[in-house]
Amino acid sequence: MKRSRLVMGPVLFHWDEDRKKDFYSRIADETDVDTVHVGEVVCAKRMPFFDKHLPDVVERLQRSGKEVVLSTLALVMNEREVSQIRDITQMPDIMVEANDISVVRLLAGQPHMIGPYINTYNEGTLSYFAEKGAKRIALPWELPMSSITALCGAQTAAEIEVQVFGRMPLAISARCYSARAQGLHKDGCRYVCGDHLDGMDVETLDDTPFLAVNGLQTLSSHYVEMSDNITQMQNAGVTAFRLSPHSLDMTRVSDLYRQVLARKTDPEELRHRLKEMRFPMDFANGFLHEAPGAEFRQKHAQQAE
Repeated sequence: MKRSRLVMGPVLFHWDEDRKKDFYSRIADETDVDTVHVGEVVCAKRMPFFDKHLPDVVERLQRSGKEVVLSTLALVMNEREVSQIRDITQMPDIMVEANDISVVRLLAGQPHMIGPYINTYNEGTLSYFAEKGAKRIALPWELPMSSITALCGAQTAAEIEVQVFGRMPLAISARCYSARAQGLHKDGCRYVCGDHLDGMDVETLDDTPFLAVNGLQTLSSHYVEMSDNITQMQNAGVTAFRLSPHSLDMTRVSDLYRQVLARKTDPEELRHRLKEMRFPMDFANGFLHEAPGAEFRQKHAQQAE
């Protein structure tokens, strides 16, 4: 069996510089991850905090044998951000991931990635992106297994990637929810999104976990965990499996998923080890089974394989 690509997605949260540098150092030195995403996806205002460290981070990751992908904003809103994106797309020797459809035109004709924020829902769309130069296409989070199988069956040279761990981005807006929750305006947000390492939890009126807020972004409260279906996805043709970084030990998380990808451990053992980390999370994989996204269908997933 061909080795599956294990991908560490971009950090979606506003971590401080030291935490973020330490994260990438550990990923470079301590993991068997094939591809690592860097760059700001959620809010352009955060970019100056870490962009100055990117050359060193990229160099260290590449020196350790990792492929580095530079992820772009999921929502490009003004001329300044367009200019920033244009500069990124012209950088040599690094793969760029488009997360806003406007970036695709700038990347046309050169090798690049299509991120999960762009709606690749059918074979025609996938083929169009592949013809424009996309070498790997990360599918949106809400697709069921039947759609993933159909997209893998499209006759293109592009790899197919699916996120198998982490909170799901559900929406992104021009408004900053984190600032508004503190009675602040977006322009004077004081970067309060950084107070919550994994997003600010949101509950319903009866105290039921509902969503998580990360600046402009709305995330699921639950954490996607799709190890039950990894073998099924591998057989269908998915070649890359993404982990979304959170504040728990991602080196350990990546090791567990590498073992599942290599069929050296089973999904039940993986979930047991995740729970041992004492990190509060409820699992979900409902979208994969054409059910509400927050549901977890363990038995159904096992039967499907």
